[in-house]
Amino acid sequence: MTGYATATKEIACGSVTLELRAVNNRYLDIQFRSSDNFRKYEPAMRELLTAQLSRGKIECRLNFTARINSDKPPQLNTTLLKKLQQLEHTIQFTHPHAQNLTITDILQWPGMLENEALPADELHKISRSLIQTTLTDLIATRSREGNKLKTILLERVSQMRQLLTTISPRIPGLITAFEEKLKTRLQEALGNFDDDRIRQEITLFAGKIDIDEELSRLQTHLDEIERILNQGGAVGKRLDFMMQELNREANTIGSKSVDLEISNAAMALKVLIEQMREQIQNIE
Repeated sequence: MTGYATATKEIACGSVTLELRAVNNRYLDIQFRSSDNFRKYEPAMRELLTAQLSRGKIECRLNFTARINSDKPPQLNTTLLKKLQQLEHTIQFTHPHAQNLTITDILQWPGMLENEALPADELHKISRSLIQTTLTDLIATRSREGNKLKTILLERVSQMRQLLTTISPRIPGLITAFEEKLKTRLQEALGNFDDDRIRQEITLFAGKIDIDEELSRLQTHLDEIERILNQGGAVGKRLDFMMQELNREANTIGSKSVDLEISNAAMALKVLIEQMREQIQNIE
């Protein structure tokens, strides 16, 4: 499910901001976009996210913004600066026409500026606090979206139940119509008809078009879907499986159909199942 949450922590030398963005995805895919100060804390943050999320493409952005008037301005990383100068000399030796690095290039180089006011233990506490806050907000946002999707799915279940009520009553009429047609054909072909032969043919025909089991299983599956939705929690994968079961029964009904209305109802069932399947891909 989609969602967005952000939180900011103000500290003496600036502010730390964490953003969580979630979009639909069948599996859990976590990507980090963090400044260098927070790289080492990504595994711990990933663990927190994985513990509470099971689906979605999650983008986590964690950045530090220094305060301009800070009492302890950022310091140059002299070790990195020397390495960068050596690289520049090497490149200019092989490529004499290469442009020199500007001051802006150097200052914007990742890790070039260090801020002594950001000790490691404080960074760890801040990152952990922000990820917990934003994760709570993100889950709440996705929960609200989940409730909307639940309403949509329950509406589709109701529509499917209505279709099922139109299918079952047609079977006795189809058998009666087949019996009358068979009698007429035998009368025209032979001048009479054999009751035993009629009964055998009707029994075979009734067996071929009998969909009571499929209808019963569909009702059971719909009951289970309603139970899963009302139970809540991480239900996406279970609902995925239920869509496969619904589709199997709808296909069987369609294959057994000798009636246009039943065929149309089976097709309508498959359309509703596909609509539900698309929505379920968005549910955790």
